[in-house]
Amino acid sequence: MTTGLRPADVLRSVEETDWTALAEALDAHGCALTPRLLNPDQCREIADLYDRVELFRSTVDMARHRFGSGTYRYFTHDLPPVVAELRAALYPRLLMVARDWAARLGRPAPWPDDLQEWLAMCHEAGQDRSAQILLRYEEGDWNALHRDVFGDLVFPLQVVIGLDEYGVDYTGGEFLLVEQRPRAQSRGTTVALRQGHGLVFTTRDRPVRSKRGWSAGAVRHGVSTVHSGRRRALGLVFHDAS
Repeated sequence: MTTGLRPADVLRSVEETDWTALAEALDAHGCALTPRLLNPDQCREIADLYDRVELFRSTVDMARHRFGSGTYRYFTHDLPPVVAELRAALYPRLLMVARDWAARLGRPAPWPDDLQEWLAMCHEAGQDRSAQILLRYEEGDWNALHRDVFGDLVFPLQVVIGLDEYGVDYTGGEFLLVEQRPRAQSRGTTVALRQGHGLVFTTRDRPVRSKRGWSAGAVRHGVSTVHSGRRRALGLVFHDAS
């Protein structure tokens, strides 16, 4: 598979990110915006892959499954090089946060240093389908609150990258994060996803300090209703699906 995208440019963007500050934001809010990872041309080229059906293993109509409204497509394992390189570059950076969170919550941290070794573990456990997606929302579409947990093996962080310009190509469609705080009412967070920027967020929960130490704050995510235009995004998940 060939595209005009240059993985080296993407890798440079990942390396130049202030990962210490990003980890601190994840600790505070359960999500954190990255600097621009993809330029507008790269965003458009990835978004245009949506029409190349041979690149995807399946298409999901959200309304049909009562997930909301809109569509998304799962890539096959034969990912576009820039998507594969971006995922591989992000994994070791997020791994440090994942291990730290597991230690605080007293959980095992089964994730090896190498992404491919971790994916092989997923496949051995029966989670052998690609979970990388392209999402497309039109006016009136939305995504219900959910978690992307596809089996027993779960990586606790994932990334969504905006491919269209918020406020220009579309309005509405903010990313939603709702956290169930231990023994307290839920807290909601909204994020306007800027073109080319990534949002790192927790897959299912995060450590929250309590009087007894650390507790797991359950988190779900979704997308608010798109008021106008078209919103497209690339979703990167670091475990495979069953």
